[in-house]
Amino acid sequence: MLSNVAIAAASIYCCVSTASMAWNIVGALIMALFWQQCGWLAHDFLHHQVFKTRAYGDMMGVLIGNVFQGFSVNWWKQKHNAHHAVPNLHASSPGATDGDPDIDTMPLLAWTKRMASFGKDNSSARFFIKYQPILYFPILFFARLSWANESIKMVFGGGLSFGEEVNAGGKEAQEAKQKCMQYPVLEQIGLGLHYAALGTVMYNMPGGALNALVFFFVAQTFSGLLLAVVFGLGHNGMAVYPADERPDFWKLQVSTTRNITSNFFVDWFCGGLQYQVDHHLFPQLPRHNLPKVHEMVAEFCKEYNVTYHEANMWDGTVEVLSHLNEVAVEFVTEFPAM
Repeated sequence: MLSNVAIAAASIYCCVSTASMAWNIVGALIMALFWQQCGWLAHDFLHHQVFKTRAYGDMMGVLIGNVFQGFSVNWWKQKHNAHHAVPNLHASSPGATDGDPDIDTMPLLAWTKRMASFGKDNSSARFFIKYQPILYFPILFFARLSWANESIKMVFGGGLSFGEEVNAGGKEAQEAKQKCMQYPVLEQIGLGLHYAALGTVMYNMPGGALNALVFFFVAQTFSGLLLAVVFGLGHNGMAVYPADERPDFWKLQVSTTRNITSNFFVDWFCGGLQYQVDHHLFPQLPRHNLPKVHEMVAEFCKEYNVTYHEANMWDGTVEVLSHLNEVAVEFVTEFPAM
C-alpha cells in the first residue's frame, strides 16, 4: 500500500511541479503504473486473501478499486467471478451468459474459429479479425477506458454491467443487477472521489489544458496496456472450450491458464498473477504463498499427465500473437471475402 501511494505521489509531483510537457508525460506513465499496481492490490483484497472478515476486504476493495483506480468493485466482482468459474469457455451463442466474459472480445478479437464465425457477416468484424495479430496491442491501449466506462454505468447507470446480456434482459435485469450491489452509496462516493482527485491534479497542472488532456489520455491508455498485457499472458492463446464441452474443474483451470516464469521484476510487475494457474486453483491463497504451492501443483500435474504451461513474458506474448494469427488465417481461409 505504501509503495503504491509513493508511486502516485511521484506521478503528481511530475505533473504539478513543472509546465514541461515531457515531465507531464512521465507523470502520466507513472500514474498508469500506479493504477496497474492498484489492480493487483484490489485483486488480493477482493479475493479475501488478506482479512478473514470478508467485509474488511470489500472495504479495502472500494478504497483501492473505486477511489484509487476508478473501477467499480461490484462490476469487477461480477466479471471476475464469472471468469474464475468458466475460464476460456466461449459462449454457446452470441450474447449468451455461459462463457468467460474475459474472452468475450468480439467483434475486435476472436480466440477460436468458432468465435470468429459469429462475425463473418459483419464487415467491421472481418477487418478486425483479419488483422488481429497487428491490432492486438493497439486495442489493449483502450482497455482501461472501456472498463472505466463499464464501472460508471454500473455505479451510476442503473446497474448496467459488462457485455450485452444486461441489455438483453431489459429493465428487470438492470434493476436486478443494481440490487446486487453491496455498497452502492460507497461505490458512488468512491468513484466521485477518484474523478475529483484526478480532476484536481489536471486543473493544477501549470502547463494548461493541453498538458492536462495529454496527461489524461496517456495515463488512461498506457494503464490499459499494462493491465491487459498481464491478463492476456494469463489465459490468451491457451486452450479454449465450448461452454458445453468443458473438462472437470481442475483440468479446466490448468489447461486454460499460463504461468509466467518468476523473477524479481515479474513478481512485482504482475502482482502475483505470474502464478495464474495456482491462483485459479486456490483463489483465496495470499500471493506470498503461491511460490510454494506452485511447486506442489506442478508435481501433481506431472503425476496425472496434465500439461502445466509456463513461459517467460516474451515467449508468452509471442504465443498469444501466434494464436491470434492462426485464428485469423483459419477465418480468412474458411470465410473468404465475397
